[in-house]
Amino acid sequence: MAYNFGIIIPMANESEDFLPLVTSLKDVLGRLEGGTVYFIVDNVSKDNTLQLCEDLSESDNRFKAIWAPENRNVVDAYIRGYREALKNGHEIIIEMDAGLSHDPRALPMFLRVLNEGNECAFGSRFINGGSIWNSNWKRTFLSKSGTILANLLLGTKMYDMTSGYQGFHASIVDKFLKYELKSKAHFYQTELRYLLRKTRFAEIPIHYRAPSPSVSNNAIKNSFSTLFYYWGLRLRGKAPSIY
Repeated sequence: MAYNFGIIIPMANESEDFLPLVTSLKDVLGRLEGGTVYFIVDNVSKDNTLQLCEDLSESDNRFKAIWAPENRNVVDAYIRGYREALKNGHEIIIEMDAGLSHDPRALPMFLRVLNEGNECAFGSRFINGGSIWNSNWKRTFLSKSGTILANLLLGTKMYDMTSGYQGFHASIVDKFLKYELKSKAHFYQTELRYLLRKTRFAEIPIHYRAPSPSVSNNAIKNSFSTLFYYWGLRLRGKAPSIY
């Protein structure tokens, strides 16, 4: 069955894992008989990732290389990808990380869930069938404790509030692109899940590979700043939502 969907993947210094990622994506896209992948590359990337993406886009029209030197942070990269996919008329848009942190073989499950009446599909490492592997205990602790703290302060009830593998119908993407997000780093995924808590959503088990052992101090600071900002709004009865 063919689907009209786009996949957005920020790419930075990915030359080592480029071929395995593309090989896996091609296999899945072939079985799904559709799909377009948008590789978002900016100045953070110092190797030949951009050239690899551009060469691939010239030889395979299912892949698009997007050069975005104006990006200020990783959130800008995701948002640029969403804008490109929305502009090109995709009905479903899925976000995933590069480096095989997220397994492309989970894509059919996201599409199925989003075609069964759900507006959002959120990858979860902490439900039955999900996992984290090739990661140290600090990274796992941050993910689990972040979920617990976010649910406690924000009133959400998801099993995983910090995963970056997620998909949406175009109508939902159009709505959150009009909202000024507070996050400047990976907490933006938690922010989105909070803001979209009133949508029809499902959590999907994913296997997450976390090769990077740490998270930057700036990212952690921004996470707490954003979390307590929304907690403050909730305490004052002004909790926002995008729906």
